[in-house]
Amino acid sequence: MPEFFDVPSDMDVHESILSKETKNGFLVDVRMVKRHRQYEAALFLNGRYKPGPPLPRPLDNPSGDTTHWMGVRPSVGFTYDEAQTILEDVKAQNDLHHITFRDTWGREYGD
Repeated sequence: MPEFFDVPSDMDVHESILSKETKNGFLVDVRMVKRHRQYEAALFLNGRYKPGPPLPRPLDNPSGDTTHWMGVRPSVGFTYDEAQTILEDVKAQNDLHHITFRDTWGREYGD
């Protein structure tokens, strides 16, 4: 497994869901992670964890093929198909383990 940086101590990094290179040369790796007793997607740019929502969020104003985003500072855009792949893989992993997924990003966990 590649080396990752800035990974929160409560996050277990698992397999890659999707990898791509951005126009400006960043290697994007969306990984399955286990955090807060559930499976989520986590964004890594050049091996460095970038905080953000645990699933792709729809863009308010999609442009071109880009319909969803993940990560904050910087955020990364995804096509509809890429976002669906991420969403389906996370849902399947949680369903397999009988876990009810809760998206608490932007709020204190447990609220």
